[in-house]
Amino acid sequence: MGKIRTPHFRIVVADSRSARNSKAIEEIGRYSPAQEPSLIIVNSERALYWLGVGATPTPAVEALLKITGDWQKYYDLPGKEGTLKVAPPRPDRRAAFEAAAKEAMNEPKDGATTLKKRAAEKLAAKAAPKAEATEETPAAAAEEPTTEVAEAAPAAEATESAPESAPASE
Repeated sequence: MGKIRTPHFRIVVADSRSARNSKAIEEIGRYSPAQEPSLIIVNSERALYWLGVGATPTPAVEALLKITGDWQKYYDLPGKEGTLKVAPPRPDRRAAFEAAAKEAMNEPKDGATTLKKRAAEKLAAKAAPKAEATEETPAAAAEEPTTEVAEAAPAAEATESAPESAPASE
């Protein structure tokens, strides 16, 4: 079983008189050496049964049974727990997503965390006049009435000249 460069093996019980690829009597486990650590799954109860009835494992399967500890259980040897390494449990995808979503809720909502150069300049320009206006508030209040009077005078001249030019254009 398996694909190129991705081996997977079945641990089966077969009659020694039949062909190697013939139908197996029973599948008692799987072995995937490509994973780290290797995935070895053996139904210990069935393996011990077949060893008890006289089944002789191949050297490769015997090595796997020693790793899982089934060989030591059958022959009552020390090390019945085996030396099988178990992969650490995978983190729950849903919990990771919920944690990321909760973290995203706490981020600032005023825009991107790193602004582009022009956006940063615009933001600084908007903030700068407000800062200058707040610093110069008493002086600006004194200057404002004089500028209004000066602005009003040119506006009055413009209204007087407008009627003269209006009949000429007709």
